Amino acid sequence: MEHALSEHEQLFFNDGYLLGKEAAKNSYREEDLFQAMKQQYKAIDQLIDSISTVARQQDMPIHCQKGCSYCCHQAVFANSYELHYLGHLMQQALAKEEMKLIYDKAHSKNKITSDLEEKAMLNYKSPCPLLTDGSCSVYEARPMACRIYLSTKLSTCREYYQNPENEENYPALLDFPLMAGRMMNEGFMAALKEEGIEIAEFRMEEGLQNLLASH
Repeated sequence: MEHALSEHEQLFFNDGYLLGKEAAKNSYREEDLFQAMKQQYKAIDQLIDSISTVARQQDMPIHCQKGCSYCCHQAVFANSYELHYLGHLMQQALAKEEMKLIYDKAHSKNKITSDLEEKAMLNYKSPCPLLTDGSCSVYEARPMACRIYLSTKLSTCREYYQNPENEENYPALLDFPLMAGRMMNEGFMAALKEEGIEIAEFRMEEGLQNLLASH
């Protein structure tokens, strides 16, 4: 890590690290990875639920809800083990026709974003290939980045969607879940790397295109 971790950061890093060790304990078997991923996502989801409850009690409602998909139009990144788990759930939940449609949307979007410079790519707004009728088609398996994005002010999300170049505006996100999810992923990756497992990060459309190319 590049800086000394706070107490909270260290706790979430350790949680992710232990789960990463579980994922890698038997030569990184799929069943071990998927079980560890389920536990990690369950832990962060429970934390999000608790934070949302406290926020409502303190008159700071979370504006994220089904049908609101502003954040599903911006750049999202997922790493290789998240995409592996995502692919597993997609094969269980989606028909071949749905998989083909997602691949086509991912391929089309990736053709655009792969040619953009970083700032332009981060500002580019286009629906996630997994978005269907305003909702994620594989919500249960969405990556960590999608789980920890909690906005307390809808107007800031709308402005960021409509005018991403406005540097005076950014979605009013809660910091704690962003930190918790990031540190859990850092710990999980650290454990895998200790076992010699290579981890790569992809734009969602790039990862989905690669994932579904053989289906």
